[in-house]
Amino acid sequence: MSVNKIKVLFRHRSMEMGGVEKVILSMLNHLNPEKFEMTLCLNLNQGELRNEIPKHVRKVYLTEGKEDFSNNSIIQKLQLAKRKIKLEKAEKNPKIADKILQDKYDVEIAPTYAAYSSVLNSSNKNSKKIAWLHSDLTQEGFKPYREKIFKNMQQFDYIIYGSQQCKDVLDKNYPELKLPPGKVVLNAIPIDELKLKAKAFKPDFDSIPTFVSVGRLHYRKGYRTLLETHKRLIDDGFIHQIIVIGDGEDYNLLAARIKELDLQDSFKLLGTQMNPYPYVKNADFYIMPSESEGWPLIIAETLILQKPIIATNVGGIPEMIKNNKTGYLTEYSEEGLYKAMKEFLSNKNLVKEIQNNLIDIEKEFDNQKIFDAVEEIILEVYNK
Repeated sequence: MSVNKIKVLFRHRSMEMGGVEKVILSMLNHLNPEKFEMTLCLNLNQGELRNEIPKHVRKVYLTEGKEDFSNNSIIQKLQLAKRKIKLEKAEKNPKIADKILQDKYDVEIAPTYAAYSSVLNSSNKNSKKIAWLHSDLTQEGFKPYREKIFKNMQQFDYIIYGSQQCKDVLDKNYPELKLPPGKVVLNAIPIDELKLKAKAFKPDFDSIPTFVSVGRLHYRKGYRTLLETHKRLIDDGFIHQIIVIGDGEDYNLLAARIKELDLQDSFKLLGTQMNPYPYVKNADFYIMPSESEGWPLIIAETLILQKPIIATNVGGIPEMIKNNKTGYLTEYSEEGLYKAMKEFLSNKNLVKEIQNNLIDIEKEFDNQKIFDAVEEIILEVYNK
């Protein structure tokens, strides 16, 4: 490898299917390998995307993933306990990661606030450090650890904001907060790959009006509210089904509530799917019921697949969707979702107009501009 290359280290927890993980992959795949020698260090070698790392990128990890654990439940518990102890030690002692990395890096990158501590605790005090922020930190859910995130952010050399909104709310609500230089860089979309994946198979939706949603099953993603809204619509005679793709801590709670409401045939949890795009492409509508969001990749991907979207008017979503033109924005509430879904199920003219407005939507996504912006930031920070 050329000695002139800038050595860049990405730190992250694992590679479960998610928006941040897709951002990491897009950067690893498209940042110029002639300029950057890249390494990805995972806490856990875990997740559906763990084997998707490009060959020119070095991947290392602190501990094995659950995929490598024993099928024996007793042994598995012991393995989990051992892994937890190892991670706790690594958090306190950065030299553990050093032994695995066996290298010094010019630039270290935290692709989400959950990785800030890993980068800041690096024993390499000479590296330049870049933080990515995809979240609206003013949301109530961040209150218990907001101050810690702020303190961490102040120690970075540069911050990349995943949406204009997540930067603006900090400037507005915390004007006294002294943060390092930063810039808004939207997430890249692999358009050709997306279209190809969307044609991989055709799911059978039984000719029922179908909403699809892809996301982590976490309370902030709004699926509890969506389920109650679905029940109301069914009771009011609006026949439809909802397909939810994703996994998370709310899975069992949602599954139990679905059974309690006797909605197993119309509200379906499919779990994580390596390729959710055929479901999106072949559904009638997409719905994102989130309480909070950053700049969700799945919204951009769904727009490119020309699918009418209902989404809550939160985070960076209003930057992505023009209300009643390229989608339908609603407040985060059962009433708001009910009104929006009822409109899509009953107003064919509106749906048709939105579909027509999506025909050339992909022209709005300039991936090369995004990769160029990130490269410029890395070079700028490195040369300071």
